[in-house]
Amino acid sequence: MSSNLAIKLRSGTQQAHTSAENVGFMKCFLQGVVDRDCFAKFLSNLYYVYSELEAALDSNVKHPVISAVYFPELNRQSSLEKDMVFYYGDNWREQITPSPAAQKYIDRIREISASEPALLLGHAYTRYMGDLSGGQMLQKVAQSALKLSGYEGTSFYNFEQIPDKKAFKDKYRQVLNALPIDAATAERIVAEANNAFGFNLQMAQELEGSLIKALGQVLFNSLTRSQNSGSTEIGAAN
Repeated sequence: MSSNLAIKLRSGTQQAHTSAENVGFMKCFLQGVVDRDCFAKFLSNLYYVYSELEAALDSNVKHPVISAVYFPELNRQSSLEKDMVFYYGDNWREQITPSPAAQKYIDRIREISASEPALLLGHAYTRYMGDLSGGQMLQKVAQSALKLSGYEGTSFYNFEQIPDKKAFKDKYRQVLNALPIDAATAERIVAEANNAFGFNLQMAQELEGSLIKALGQVLFNSLTRSQNSGSTEIGAAN
């Protein structure tokens, strides 16, 4: 039995993907306008999200769905810890807290980890495949805008254990499509991937107030006036 889950995820999250790319924070980012403090907060929220997600995947590694798509080389927690040291110093743990939207995201991951672990796949797909796709472009934008040297401050986007990202994404999609799950489970995973997009959108929206203070309302409005088509693959696998 083939679930064709990767195909269903791609088609079923297109609208959410486009909405996520059209948040003001992301529009500015895509145009090379990155505020250091906002970017640091963005990464700190992701630190909490990935820490929870990876703990949930680890604890459910014997689940038949999770075990098939368990790739520790994707893990981002340790890379994000390096970025936290870069932006906040050695006592970074005392300086950061999850935002309200990040906390909701964390709570949802914790909830489904206990109740229906297969749904974790919707979050893993949305985050990891996005990081391997458009996330690689965002790294270059951040490095240029913030004048960063090497991978300092952008370790999050650096997948040292995945040298061939396209080959890995192809393998990941093949595994998803071959999962022996029924149509109802596939639908719930797609719905959960859309939930993941929603949480990511909310976290980005929370940053807009700080970004407007840094840039000024006029410049922010100018940068965010146009609509993105959703083709940059920032938030989902392609």
